[in-house]
Amino acid sequence: MSAMPEAEHMTDTHPAMQHILLQGYRRMTPLQKLQKVNQLTLAVQQMALARIRTQYPADDGRTHLLRLASLRIDRDTMMAAFHWDPLAGSA
Repeated sequence: MSAMPEAEHMTDTHPAMQHILLQGYRRMTPLQKLQKVNQLTLAVQQMALARIRTQYPADDGRTHLLRLASLRIDRDTMMAAFHWDPLAGSA
């Protein structure tokens, strides 16, 4: 796997800042990188859950979590595992 040229993958970032960011990432241990990915994943999930709560205020907490899961899990699996149909929408 070849490294991407620095200038091509963050075009909206000033080159000096991009260099600083990339140097920081390169100094991180694999564990630190995994921890960062985990933190970002959790942040994205919290934002998605906030949107779901706003979009479906009448749903209970379980249904909110089911809706969150259904963003990444296909309908058949949701129905088999949780007995919940994302298309029907109520728990």
